Amino acid sequence: MTVRRTILKSAIAAASLAVFGLTAAAAEELDTLQEKGVIRISMSGAYPPFNFVNDENKVVGFDPAVGTEIAKRMGLEAEIVTTAWDGIIGGLLANKYDAIVGSMTITAERDEVVDFVGPYYSDKRAIFTKPGSDITSLADLDGKKVGLTLGETHEDWARAKGYSINTYKGLPELLLELENGRVDAIVNDSIAAILAMTAKGQEFAMFDDPDTKPFGAGIAIREGNPELAAAMQAALDSMMEDGTYLALAEKWIGADIR
Repeated sequence: MTVRRTILKSAIAAASLAVFGLTAAAAEELDTLQEKGVIRISMSGAYPPFNFVNDENKVVGFDPAVGTEIAKRMGLEAEIVTTAWDGIIGGLLANKYDAIVGSMTITAERDEVVDFVGPYYSDKRAIFTKPGSDITSLADLDGKKVGLTLGETHEDWARAKGYSINTYKGLPELLLELENGRVDAIVNDSIAAILAMTAKGQEFAMFDDPDTKPFGAGIAIREGNPELAAAMQAALDSMMEDGTYLALAEKWIGADIR
């Protein structure tokens, strides 16, 4: 059993008391949010430029901007909540927040536990090294130390490949470990890593994983809430149609990433 499966199964067990017998109530979750006027949106806060804590101790980036705009179009205020990525699904199932807008890759495994809205952007896996590294292909990773974020889909991929890995809380730590030579390579979504290293002036070399297709990032909500999913999807669609999405993408990412 992979680490990810263990995490997801543990999340289900931890949240079972909270969701058991509440199927009927879950269908009314949109009504509950509208009564409160607030939707709690979670992310790691450690994935620049998609979501990160700025110098004013405020969570900013593409993810909170998208989540806040969706909430606004639903007539709700957005409350941003940060939590460790490896426990973020468990927190959603335990009702600690109402949605995850944190650059979560949509996978069949996760879809067994949560429902997804979107995708709201697409990306692909990439491997990053220092300039001049002798690692130029996946075959070169054998026997090397590979850094990954704990709980991301890339961790399962690297474990299945049999690589020697170190796991970290977020992208800033990954970049620092690569810069200081404590890992030989890091594996991450390409857009976030490229932008983060460029912003800090960190030189790098990279290559794509040729065996993995581009993937979509979605908004995760608790299962059994079709009205909430439909309302969030309608808000996202309207953002994409009227140019708001593109404006946010260009501000935070510098490109249309749909």
